[in-house]
Amino acid sequence: MKLDPLVSSLSLYDIANTPGVAADVSHINSPAQVEGYAGEEQLGKALEGSDVVIIPAGVPRKPGMTRDDLFNINAGIVKSLCTAIANYCPHALVNMISNPVNSTVPIAAEVFKKAGTYDEKKLFGVTTLDVVRAKTFYAGKVNVPVAEVNVPVIGGHAGVTILPLFSQATPKSNNLSDEEIKALTKRTQDGGTEVVEAKAGKGSATLSMAYAGAVFADACLMGLNGVPDIVECTFVQSSVTELPFFASKVRLGKNGADEVLGLGPLSDYEKQGLESLKPELKASIEKGIQFANRS
Repeated sequence: MKLDPLVSSLSLYDIANTPGVAADVSHINSPAQVEGYAGEEQLGKALEGSDVVIIPAGVPRKPGMTRDDLFNINAGIVKSLCTAIANYCPHALVNMISNPVNSTVPIAAEVFKKAGTYDEKKLFGVTTLDVVRAKTFYAGKVNVPVAEVNVPVIGGHAGVTILPLFSQATPKSNNLSDEEIKALTKRTQDGGTEVVEAKAGKGSATLSMAYAGAVFADACLMGLNGVPDIVECTFVQSSVTELPFFASKVRLGKNGADEVLGLGPLSDYEKQGLESLKPELKASIEKGIQFANRS
C-alpha cells in the first residue's frame, strides 16, 4: 500500500512490533505518510479518519490445520477490530482478508449491525487471491500473456466454495478439455494448501496474498476517487443467489460496492459446482453469524 499513489496516509497497527515495520516502510520514496501503532490502547488512533481499513490480522494456517481450526482465534480478533472500526471510522470501506473469510465477513456485518453502522456497500471479503491464481494457472495452461487474462471467480474463499468460471475467461480458449478445466479448478481451490505444503509448514501464502490485497485495495481507492468501471470479484452481501453473502463481480465506486453483478452464463460443470458449494458456504456464513451473536 506504501507504493500506491492513491494513498496519502498509511496507518499500521498490530499488537506489537509495529513501529519497526513502520520505520522500515516509511523509507520507501512514495508520497504516503506512515505511522505505526502498537497495542490496543492505540487502536483508535490508528483507525481515526481512515477511508479504507484492510484486515489481514490473525494466525496463518499451519500444516494439518483446517480453516476451521483458525476460526476461533481469528473470529475473536475480527470481532474486536470491527467493534473499534464502528467506533472510530464507521464510514470506512472494510477489506476483510482474515480467514475464514466465509465466516469473518458475516461476523463483521453482525458487529456493525449491533453498532448501528452497517452499510452493506462498505464491507468486502477479499477473494482477489483466488482470481490472481486462476489467471496465472489459466494463462500458463493456454499459453497466453497473463497480463491480458481475466477469469471471474465466484462463491466463497475456501476450498470447494471457490468456483473459477473458466467458461468466461478472456482471452477465450476452446482448446481446454473437461479434464483440464477440472484440474485448473481444483488447483485454484487448493492454491493455499499448495503454498503451505511447499513451505513445509513454515508459513502460508503471504507474498501473493499481499499482492492480491493491494490490488483489491487499489481498486477500492480508484472507485472512491471516481474512476469509472472498476470491477473486481469480492465476497459481499448479495442477492445473486439465495445465500446472504456471495462472491461475484462487483462494480466499485464512490459508495463502495455500487453494483453487485450477476453470474453470467455458466457451463454445466460450473452450474454443478455452484450447487455443490452452497451447503458448505451456507454453513460457514451461519457459523460466523452465530459466533458474532454469542455474547
